[in-house]
Amino acid sequence: MTFTTRPTLQGTFGMVSSTHWLASQTAMGVLERGGNAFDAAVAAGFVLHVVEPHLNGPGGEVPAIVATVRDPAPRVLCGQGPAPAGATIAHFRSLGMALVPGSGPLAAVVPGAVDAWLLLLRDHGTLRLADVLEPAIGYAGAGHPLVGRVGETVAAVQSLFEEDWHTSAALWLRNGSPPMAGEMFANPAYARTLRRLVNAGRTVGADRETEIEAARRAWREGFVADAVDRFSRIPFQDSSGRPHAGLVTGADMAAYAASWEEPVTLDWHGYSVAKTGFWGQGPVLLETLSILDALDDPRGYEPATAAGIHAQVEALKLAFADREAWYGDGDVPGKLLLSAGYARDRAALISARASTELRPGRPGGAEPRLPARVVAGAARRAGLDATTGEPTVRADGVTRGDTCHLDVVDRWGNMISATPSGGWLQSSPTIPELGFPLGSRLQMFWLEEGLASSLAPGRRPRTTLSPTMVHRDGEPVLACGTPGGDQQDQWQLPFLLRHLVGGQSLQEAIDAPAWHTVSLPKSFYPRDMEPGVLVVEERLDRDVLAALRGYGHEVRLSGPWSLGRLCAVARDPGTGLLSAGANPRAMQGYACGR
Repeated sequence: MTFTTRPTLQGTFGMVSSTHWLASQTAMGVLERGGNAFDAAVAAGFVLHVVEPHLNGPGGEVPAIVATVRDPAPRVLCGQGPAPAGATIAHFRSLGMALVPGSGPLAAVVPGAVDAWLLLLRDHGTLRLADVLEPAIGYAGAGHPLVGRVGETVAAVQSLFEEDWHTSAALWLRNGSPPMAGEMFANPAYARTLRRLVNAGRTVGADRETEIEAARRAWREGFVADAVDRFSRIPFQDSSGRPHAGLVTGADMAAYAASWEEPVTLDWHGYSVAKTGFWGQGPVLLETLSILDALDDPRGYEPATAAGIHAQVEALKLAFADREAWYGDGDVPGKLLLSAGYARDRAALISARASTELRPGRPGGAEPRLPARVVAGAARRAGLDATTGEPTVRADGVTRGDTCHLDVVDRWGNMISATPSGGWLQSSPTIPELGFPLGSRLQMFWLEEGLASSLAPGRRPRTTLSPTMVHRDGEPVLACGTPGGDQQDQWQLPFLLRHLVGGQSLQEAIDAPAWHTVSLPKSFYPRDMEPGVLVVEERLDRDVLAALRGYGHEVRLSGPWSLGRLCAVARDPGTGLLSAGANPRAMQGYACGR
């Protein structure tokens, strides 16, 4: 029996896995009170805003994939807000910018997370708004013990808060110092914001749908939109090194609504794997699986051998090159990118030597176009700006701004995979009367015309957020995901191979040594790339590490438990048996269930 850091949980009542134990137990509590998976997910989603404010917030976004008992086909919940009406390339060029800043009001898109959670509750939940918001209101109002990384994040931006982002300093530096690990911390302003949303619902009618719609209006057209509009007009320092006002207005807030859409799917080895559309990076995972199949070599499915890792890394590089050239919120040749013939063409490029080139394909013979900065080659960064980016984990295992993840399955078979992110405490100054900042997702657009992900008003940024749902014979069997920016689909790939092909349990597949390549243009400011570099947890077998270097990879060792924060829940439709696993890395993710 393989040792795991914790058991793969099993039961028949309900399962939850998330990146914070308070969110997981909140969701489980909702299930215990008779709520379904979607009630539980909404309650946990709002708790994540409170307990992981350095990883997500109300001013951020959330894509999710759901399957219901009534309709088990996967559907995408899009809670990704678009660029505001004033966000034009010409505007940024007039400010002397070649890149959208990685932080500050100018980098904000319209916040989408709250409206998306409320839409999910309206359409698929069963509980009242007050019931699902009660835990988050309690933690924000009365306080909760902070994880240490919140204080570390505040410490990294303390001077900025003290010198310019004074509203953030008032919230996070109350005694002149960052909060300590385990310190009880409250956010009364956000608690009041949530109470006002509940009260807005209570004043208009008795049925739950009417309540929820009233709360959505209060967010998009009422007091929240008014506060966002006023605060966005104030210039604050951003990662460009200069102060700028934001572009999000009350009119932008009113014009946006979260929505439902069809997923992109791939039939693979008896499964159907569902991802968000090509406006996000999710189809990278599907492209990679297609390319591995086209290699027609079973060694390519082995995530623990040098031959398997090499094949998977090289397939990922090709898929990410296509992301850079073709993915965006527009007309994308998706069917061609996921076709078997195209996969064979791409697989033919993989050799026994690691590639250091960015090689986008030509679906249907079309000529790819890459950003000029990528073509010229962005230099490696000498340091890290703690206000920017989503993510990654440095070689010492320290995270910057990142993301959350949440999976829930209930006893009836409802299932959801959600990846909340953005609106980090370090992304933009706190709006004092609301208790949270806006996000900085606009940084994922290019300030260059004619690209798949060029900035334009009303377009969604090519987000890295990438929840996954897997079906078999038309029934949902697995929901999974992870924080990690450009690494999200990279860390999910070996997990899926271990579990779906190798037969490992959820926890075995999560615990296994992780790796990812940074030989691709980063999605976050300043959009650099490190050709040929493969980051690997140092507990990977030494012989495998040596063989990877023999393939030509520049292997960079990371901490033994530093890469990925995977969550997963599963269901066997034949028996009704539920299972869950959670990531031990970062020491705050937990699964629960019975």
